[in-house]
Amino acid sequence: MLRKPRRFFSLFGAVAGICVLLLLWTGLCAAGTIFFYKDEHGVMHFTDTPTSSKFRPFLSLRSRMGSSADRASITRYVEQYSQRYGLDPHLVMAVIEVESGFNHQAVSRAGAQGLMQIMPATQQDLGLAEPFDPAENIEAGIRYLKMLIDRFPDLSLALAAYNAGPANVERYNGIPPFRETQDYVRKVTTNYDRRRAARN
Repeated sequence: MLRKPRRFFSLFGAVAGICVLLLLWTGLCAAGTIFFYKDEHGVMHFTDTPTSSKFRPFLSLRSRMGSSADRASITRYVEQYSQRYGLDPHLVMAVIEVESGFNHQAVSRAGAQGLMQIMPATQQDLGLAEPFDPAENIEAGIRYLKMLIDRFPDLSLALAAYNAGPANVERYNGIPPFRETQDYVRKVTTNYDRRRAARN
């Protein structure tokens, strides 16, 4: 007489487990990339919107189901959106290489995300909903870079603004005296020159 209830509860537990897995799968698919970190107490923390460099990629589903993050696809997105906004794709590729090394899941110490390392506040201004989606990140990053080039016609200043923020460029009336920003402008410019030379 006791076996039937046990079978019922076993079956109920299995069904409940499947339901939980389905809900988890649905959430993961919607999120795209799940990040995690283990705190000092050994507790695991998970999020789809990391706010610090402590988080590391745990699982990425969007690149498997949606936009691809391989180099050929990244190049295709760069060419597509560069043409739309009137930028040289070699410049954009130079920015991506320096910003993220073509890692679409990159998160900086300051919290910048994705291929073109866009800060969360800037993401909101640009309407970027999926910063780790290669196509969306590249489109928003190119659009932002175009805005900065229109604002600062000198490419070095536009790149400095991309790295340190336009307010700092205006504050110092030039490239800010930050070692990181100065190195960034030099690296992107050198990379861009190399790419243009290889094209010719």
